[in-house]
Order: sequence, then structure tokens, then C-alpha cells
Amino acid sequence: MNRFKNYAADATAIFFGDLLMALGMVIFTIPNNLAPGGVSGLATAIGYVTKLPIGALTFTFNVPILLIAWRMFGIKSLAKTICASIVFSLLIDLLRPYLPTYTNNILLASILGGALIGAGVGVAFSRGVTTGGTDMVSLILRRPFPQIPAGTLLMIIDAVVIVIAVIIFRDIEVALYSGVAIFVQGKVIDAIMQGLDFAKVVMIITVHPQEVTAAVSQETERGVTEFEVRGGYTGEKKAMLMTVVRRSEVSRTLHIVKQVDPKAFTILHNATEVRGEGFKGYDVL
Repeated sequence: MNRFKNYAADATAIFFGDLLMALGMVIFTIPNNLAPGGVSGLATAIGYVTKLPIGALTFTFNVPILLIAWRMFGIKSLAKTICASIVFSLLIDLLRPYLPTYTNNILLASILGGALIGAGVGVAFSRGVTTGGTDMVSLILRRPFPQIPAGTLLMIIDAVVIVIAVIIFRDIEVALYSGVAIFVQGKVIDAIMQGLDFAKVVMIITVHPQEVTAAVSQETERGVTEFEVRGGYTGEKKAMLMTVVRRSEVSRTLHIVKQVDPKAFTILHNATEVRGEGFKGYDVL
């Protein structure tokens, strides 16, 4: 049953993620000659010259990438990626004749297009699914160039795609607005991947650990971990308490600490993803 639920969740993420990406391209980026990075951006530029279906071009460009990845990583790890790539390519060409296009304001189109594409990628990423393209190229290039971070490789690949688009469209604004779309896309992906699980790690250094622990646990229903520490200057023994709370609980947690120990020293860190009791489970991996 759990395996069936995972398959159903994967299929849902693939379809709706691909649908959002296709909507962003068909309505906003393709009509404005924007190349929002990746294989689909390259297909947009080539499709402008050849008049071939952009979805078909996207899949065609993905085929050699997927074949190389198949040889390097095996078919099992690529099954969902292949499915997502096929569905994405089909949706672009199937939806394009029936959907309206927006060309009134290219800046607004780049923002909204990037947001929709980013939302689709984020939905797919939440289930560990990609549509191939530059994400897979960056993984392939990591083998011969392990010293280059994956994020840097992605940025280089997207830059090359934008340069090709500028040459084809003969318009420098393509680069500027495509850059806007890519920037928005990245921010939306981060927001989706981190938003639901974004939390704060609260570190509390106090001489009243039992009282603070009891108050925080009772009021927020969050677990508290205690470490024994020593002041570097005074040599005084203290306790460092660690708890993880959601953004909405930060203010209340700090208020609790202040009430119990006004002299406590508190440090807050961003936790972009939290798994475990009270947060996201491990079954989505």
C-alpha cells in the first residue's frame, strides 16, 4: 500500500509539475521569445528558426542527455525523469494551440513565466523528480569536473543557452529578461522546497536549563535537547538548549525564554528543511 501511495504521489507530482512548467512556457515565455534556461530555453530559440514544435524539440534535445545519463547512472534512477520529460514535452505541444498568450509586457511575462516554471520544478523536486535537461547535464559534468559546484555548472549551462538565444533572436533584451525569468524561477523553487518546512533552530544558553526546557516544551510542544557548556571567559558551567520551531512560533518561543531567564543568550539559525516528528516525514524520499 505504501509503495502504491508513493507511485501515486510521484505521478501526481510529475503531471502537475509538468503542467505548471508547460503553462509558464506556452502563455508567457515562448510568445515573448524568452529562453528561461535549460533545454526548453534552447528549444524555444531553435523552434523560432525552424518552426518545429517546441515540445518535440525539447524531448529531442533531452534524448542524448538521458542516454548518456542512462549509461552513467542506470535506468532505475532515471525512470521518473524519463516519464517527466515525455509528459512535459507532450503538454507543451498539446496545450499551445488552445491557450492564450501574453505579450503586453515582456517584464511581467518574464516574472510570471519564471514563477510558473519554478513552481512546476519545485513540485517535481519535492518528489525527487526532474525533467532531465540541464539538471541532468550538470550531474553528468560533475563526473569529469568534480571540483566545480553543481550550482555553478547549472549557471554556466543556462548562460550558454541565453547567449545562443540572443544570437538567434538578435536582441540583447532576450538575455536581460531571460535572466529575470531564471532568477524568479530559482526563488520560487526555493520557496516551495523550503517554505513548508522552513524553521528556526533556537540555541539558548542559560543557567536555568530545567525551567526553560519545561516552559518551552509545555508552551510550544517542541522537543528540547540539552548540551553542557562552559563559559570561555568566566569558566562558569551552563547549559545550551536546542529546539526547532516554525516561523510562526519564533516570537512566542523568545517570549517564553525571556520570561523564564531574562539573562539567557539566544541564537537563531535558519533551518531550510526539517524532517522528523512535528515536521515533514521521511516517506517522501
